Amino acid sequence: MDLGVNAAALINQTVSGPVLPVAAPNANQLESDDQSNTVGALVNVRYVVKPLVGFEFNFLYSRYTENYSWPSNPVFGAQTKADEFTLGYIFTPKVKVFGLQPFASAGAGATQFKPTAHGGESLPEQARATYYYSLGVQDDLSPHFGLRVGFRQTFFLAPDYGQNYLTILKHTTAYEPNAGFYLRF
Repeated sequence: MDLGVNAAALINQTVSGPVLPVAAPNANQLESDDQSNTVGALVNVRYVVKPLVGFEFNFLYSRYTENYSWPSNPVFGAQTKADEFTLGYIFTPKVKVFGLQPFASAGAGATQFKPTAHGGESLPEQARATYYYSLGVQDDLSPHFGLRVGFRQTFFLAPDYGQNYLTILKHTTAYEPNAGFYLRF
């Protein structure tokens, strides 16, 4: 079992589409949700039973701005804290590559979007189902300490905070290169 602490860059994808429901007065307007890019903290607990069987729990904390825009309106931004909680399966092959242990994982969970008190525009909290995969390598520097470098990609429905004027029902993704250390128990 190990506990990993990583810094992760979150490179978010912009999504756009017509405002839904279609019966809304501004249904023909195109809205875009451009999440700012940021850096977050990724903490994971991994339990590898044997090389081909393992499980992990991930917690990712980040803070960024959701920038919504329409063709006829200025940009509307909401500062948001996002907490991701996911569980997954981890695969660690028996073979090392250039002396490094590769790994791959995939799983699902939820991301809770919490607008901040002063920049969140009084929007309510919202949770979205989140799916991910990750690839990377790690190296044991001692029996209880090592370094890890990886890449994750998460998929989720763009948040609308329950507001019909923000609803476009489009899936978005975040690319998350990360690096850090782990402690093995």
